[in-house]
Amino acid sequence: MKHLPLIELTRGGTLECLHLGSVAVVNTEGRLLAHAGDPYWLTFSRSTLKALQALPFMESGGSAQFGFSTRQLAMLCASHNGEEMHVAETQGMLDKAGLTYKALRCGCHVPGIFTQLEQAPPPGLLFDERHNNCSGKHAGFLAYCVQHGLSLDDYIAPGHPLQQAIRRDVARAVGMDANELRMGIDGCSAPNYALPLTHLARGYARLASGARDPEFGESFSALGEAMTSHPELVSGTGRNDLAFMRAGRGDWVTKIGADGVQVVGSKSRGEAMALKIMDANKVALHAATVEVLDQLGWLDDAQREMLAPWRAREIVNARGVVVGERRPAFQLVVGGPG
Repeated sequence: MKHLPLIELTRGGTLECLHLGSVAVVNTEGRLLAHAGDPYWLTFSRSTLKALQALPFMESGGSAQFGFSTRQLAMLCASHNGEEMHVAETQGMLDKAGLTYKALRCGCHVPGIFTQLEQAPPPGLLFDERHNNCSGKHAGFLAYCVQHGLSLDDYIAPGHPLQQAIRRDVARAVGMDANELRMGIDGCSAPNYALPLTHLARGYARLASGARDPEFGESFSALGEAMTSHPELVSGTGRNDLAFMRAGRGDWVTKIGADGVQVVGSKSRGEAMALKIMDANKVALHAATVEVLDQLGWLDDAQREMLAPWRAREIVNARGVVVGERRPAFQLVVGGPG
């Protein structure tokens, strides 16, 4: 592996932890502009894929047919907390498709807001599939099936026409052949694809470029605008994507994925970065992402201040005592590997 230490932790001045990973920065044509480690590393895209998984629905006119609002388009791309606003929008999407939450095949888990706030759910709390962090994506899957008269019970099966359409459009968006995509099953039971970091970043450079994209312009414009207009729906209270898109002031389309993946695309630049932390440490992932944006020159002083908590430079114990330091250990290299 060619990964590099991206973030290092010291305690009492002694090195304690190294978080290895890789970064790729590309433009809409897929040209590698900068990198750290192995920019071609194959990584599962996880929830960063959601905006691209919405392409068949958008391209077939599903948004207009069902009257999905901008808020509901944001939910197509969401990994949400299961807060009331998220459940309400998911229910609205299901209502417009003429379905109930029982059609969802994403599974049920404790709403993420409680994990985020480090709180136990209140006794007697009732929750269902609508509270699943992927319920918005799945509501969009179901709407596509209703639109095209496809079976609902097996819509997450890899061979289902919906999933085949997703595979086709994901490949087109990231500049790969559909047969090159390596498939695995995600936490919500839907197929997910492993991509080189360069290709994942290219997909987000194109998504962020919106209407300028020659192939998916109208769809990318609608999805990107929905994400930047409603980052609280894409993620939720206290979450990374909410903080980063607010800091981006409408220019950054960002999405985090499970197990150490993060992507940020810039609308004005037509560029995007994709990052993988190999040990999936979330704090290191966030810190490395901020450092990449800073090294790229995407941050002004106000944005640095807004994102300072996500850099988490000081290691503080339970008594509030600073006991160590978290700092970047890499420098981006312009262009590709020599």
